[in-house]
Amino acid sequence: MIRLSRVKTAAASDPVTVAEVKLNARVAHSVEDALVAQWIKAAAKMAGEYQHRSYVKEVYRLIFDKYPPSCFDLPMSPLISVDSVKYYDTDDNEATFADTNYFIDTISEVGRFSLNDNAVWPTTTLRPINSVIVEFTSGYGDDATAVPDSVKNAIYLYCTFMYENRDAEAGTIPKAFFDILKPDRMVSM
Repeated sequence: MIRLSRVKTAAASDPVTVAEVKLNARVAHSVEDALVAQWIKAAAKMAGEYQHRSYVKEVYRLIFDKYPPSCFDLPMSPLISVDSVKYYDTDDNEATFADTNYFIDTISEVGRFSLNDNAVWPTTTLRPINSVIVEFTSGYGDDATAVPDSVKNAIYLYCTFMYENRDAEAGTIPKAFFDILKPDRMVSM
């Protein structure tokens, strides 16, 4: 089984600021700034999960219950780096798989991990679950400056919708939110 651990290290900032959302929504007061900040976080999370992207640099853990295949996709783009590959034996001893054993593709739209030609996974007997942990970093950069405008526009749209539709049915998301994000949605091949 493969699982993506949400985030080991969260983004240092959101893709947009409260001030930017307020300007877009034509809000002139600061009474609800905390609420707008919550909407930004909710919209950024939904957008990132929909597109399979990190907008501001984040560190993730991809967890395997056995040795992974020799080549696999990393689920969040754009991939910046693979920071470590650790595995655990049946006595719960941790070992690091040397980075000289694998190649990381940060050029392709979906980042990939591949064992080098002569490399093989160790023969160590692994613990039954959470046996191999690949820690990787993805995102457009350290802050929001490189986040695509389409993502920012989708977040503005969501926050403005929430501001203007307080009595909207819980869970209602404007279709245009996803329409804006769809062209850059990541789909593994």
